Order: sequence, then C-alpha cells, then structure tokens
Amino acid sequence: MITRPLGRTGLQVSRIGLGLAALGRPGYINLGHADDLNHQYDVAAMQARAAQVLQAAYDAGIRYFDAARSYGKAEQFLGEWLRSSQVEEIVIGSKWGYEYTAGWQVEAEVHEEKQHTVERLNQQWEETGETLGSRLNLYQIHSATLESGVLEKTDVLHRLVELKQNSIAIGLSVSGPRQKETIEKAIEVHCDGVRVFDTVQATWNLLETSAGAALAAAHQAGLGVIIKEALANGRLTSRNNDPAFAQSREQLSHLAGEGGVSIDAIAIAAVLEQPWVDVVLSGAATSEHLESNVRALDVPPGTNLSGKLAGLNEAPADYWSRRSRLDWN
Repeated sequence: MITRPLGRTGLQVSRIGLGLAALGRPGYINLGHADDLNHQYDVAAMQARAAQVLQAAYDAGIRYFDAARSYGKAEQFLGEWLRSSQVEEIVIGSKWGYEYTAGWQVEAEVHEEKQHTVERLNQQWEETGETLGSRLNLYQIHSATLESGVLEKTDVLHRLVELKQNSIAIGLSVSGPRQKETIEKAIEVHCDGVRVFDTVQATWNLLETSAGAALAAAHQAGLGVIIKEALANGRLTSRNNDPAFAQSREQLSHLAGEGGVSIDAIAIAAVLEQPWVDVVLSGAATSEHLESNVRALDVPPGTNLSGKLAGLNEAPADYWSRRSRLDWN
C-alpha cells in the first residue's frame, strides 16, 4: 500500500488506516454493527475478532492504527496484538478526553463521558501508557469543540507541549457542525512558543464536506490530516436501506459497477482523491469489510468522484442531526 508523510510529524502512514471504534466495545453506531459481531459480546470473543481484523489490516498494507480511551478495550486489544504479532514500522494513534461508561453493554444511558481537563489528560495518558507503552506515536484530543473551551485551556496546552518533547506528535479530532471553525482555530494555537497541534482528524465524506476548506488550510500549514467516518457510520454502504437514500444509492452503485468495486470503496476513494488527505480510516469490524474498503485503492485517480456525487451533500446541521439519531447496536 502506498504510504505518505503525516504532515510534518516525521511519521509515515498508509493511505488507509484502521480505526478501532467498532472493534473495542459491544455497542457502536455503525449500521449493522451487531451483525458484524454476530451478537457475540464476550470479551474473549471480541478480542479474538479484533486481533483477526488487525492482522488482516497489516497484511493488506495498513500501517496506521487509531484507538481512543473511550473505545472500550480497543487500546488493550491493540496493545496485546502488537506484543503477540511483533509487527514493526507502524504508526499508532490514540485519544484522550472521553471515558468509556457503557459497562460493556450494547445499550447504555451514557456510552462515553467527555471531560477536557488537565486532570483527565494526565489520568488517561498514564492509562494509555499501560496499554500501548512506547508504541504510541500520536496522542489526540478526542472531539475538541469550541464549546468545550479546550483550545484555550493553558494548563492542557502546556501539558500537551510537554508531551511533544517526548517525541509524541500531538493532534486533535473534531466533530459536529462547527468542525470548520474548530480546525481554523486549532491551526493558530501556540503555547510556550510552539505550535501545539501536529495533526487534525475530522469527519469528511460525500454527505458532509463542510470542513474541506479548513482541512486544506491545515494541510497547507503542515498538519497531518486524518479522515474519520468516511462511510458516514454505514450510511454510505449497501446497508443503508433508507428510501430517502435510494437515488444516491443508485448513483453510487453505478460508479461502483464501472470500477468493479463496492459502494463503500467508492465512498472511500472519494476521500482519498482530496489532495489534502494523508490517511482515511476504515472502521471495519470484519476482515471482509476491511478488504472491501481497501479496494478503494483500485479506483483510478482523477475519477472526480466528489464532483460526480456532489448531489449527495447534506447541510452540516442536517447531517449531524441524522448521525445523532443512529442507534447504538
């Protein structure tokens, strides 16, 4: 698989990475997640499944793996796979800020609780160290927003700069209808005379493109750009049977048929054709879906998928409202 520098971090990443949000906990909001897990939520069964998908990803050439403290046991599963497989030349990212609160249940009143304080940062930094140790390359604020005020918290920023001095790249992930503004602010954040953020991870897909200009600016400023939710939590796959999606599904299917790939591969290829994207995450929970996602690399460059499929775009407020109504399963 082709690799590319992750901004100016000095890290080299594969164009497709693997995010562990759907592999590390019983409940997630991807369409069909329960079916992917065969409704088997035992910790040992889930760890075995995660190890299988992680190995399949590595064998496919994936060299970037992305976890978070709130992804249930994702860091633990990843860490144990790393120790057992002894793979090298990969980049590991994780995130702090959310605590997993679902108690290993599919349905929970609160699945994760956010707290962007220096106390939470220090606590989760220690926890991540226990699971991933020296294999960690990138540590990100999980879902930074303007409303949380984390980009203005001097104690947090100072601590992040301290971590940078230990050869850890520092990033942030963003979400919500104000991604654009959050990214624009993050680009300019400095502390102790240095730029704090080395990377940004954001949602960009054929339905939600509002952060594109800000991500291009981040890339221009030297930040690595990681794209999450390229498949819109399953809405850009064959699993989306919403009648309102029928026409869009037909368009995607037509292009997929021309390229000899699946709908999901077309959606990921549309992300990869953006010149400012360094790595796009697959959120696959099965080896079969991972293989289908990776076929995005078979789509010829210059196809202009985002232009051909511009009609799929939704207003940010509508997109994030629909996302918030997806069922955990």
